[in-house]
Amino acid sequence: MLLIEPIPAFDDNYIWLLRETDGRRVAVVDPGDADPVIERLRAQDLSLAAILITHHHYDHVGGIPELLAAWPDALVSAPADRRIRAATHRVGEGDRLEIPGIETRFDVLKVPGHTATHIAYLAGDALFCGDTLFAAGCGRVFDGSFEQLAASLRRIAALPSKTLCYCAHEYTLANLGFAAWVEPDSPALAERTARAAEMREQGLPTVPSTLALELATNPFLRTAEPGVIAAAERFAGTPLPDATAVFTALRRWKDERYD
Repeated sequence: MLLIEPIPAFDDNYIWLLRETDGRRVAVVDPGDADPVIERLRAQDLSLAAILITHHHYDHVGGIPELLAAWPDALVSAPADRRIRAATHRVGEGDRLEIPGIETRFDVLKVPGHTATHIAYLAGDALFCGDTLFAAGCGRVFDGSFEQLAASLRRIAALPSKTLCYCAHEYTLANLGFAAWVEPDSPALAERTARAAEMREQGLPTVPSTLALELATNPFLRTAEPGVIAAAERFAGTPLPDATAVFTALRRWKDERYD
């Protein structure tokens, strides 16, 4: 069975540590900082077999050189992006990744938008989605496009509702604040916000979240809901013709007025 543990990094990043029950060989997802990874692995007498990268941003790749210095045989799986220079395995849509010492297989999904080459890794019911999908939110558009990100989120929304979404940042409470701008009368949002606040007060991560919870409370996955459409149209000041236009209005609204 795949065990998944968070390694906090920087102010609000999560590096995900993956291993089999009683296994000593591990993988990490998006290690922007090597120090907490090295500290955790050495404290638990673990060996790094693989590094899984979702996209090129420094807070996701910055720790690679130091980790390879400590474990030079570790494979580095990354999208086909020349900005990720340390990659040893270039992967893309439809690829299946096998990691020595870890029985679980990882299916690669193309999910661009936050960046043009962003990928995710699906391991059974666990989705490592980087910065494409956040708890109650989604990533900004950098060198991708709004159309790409909207399509990527629709693709994720079509996965089984029990899917656990392991995003890379602790942005949940801030995202829920914007979600309440969009759907201020949502009981599901109020309940989720109270629970998330309680977890943070206890020092607990609010992720992963289930896709079912995201579908109930994440405005960027709810672009077909009448209330969400109406809120996006109020911001845009015009009728919006489709779900992609609704998504784009929501993302611009958050970028310009909330963040």
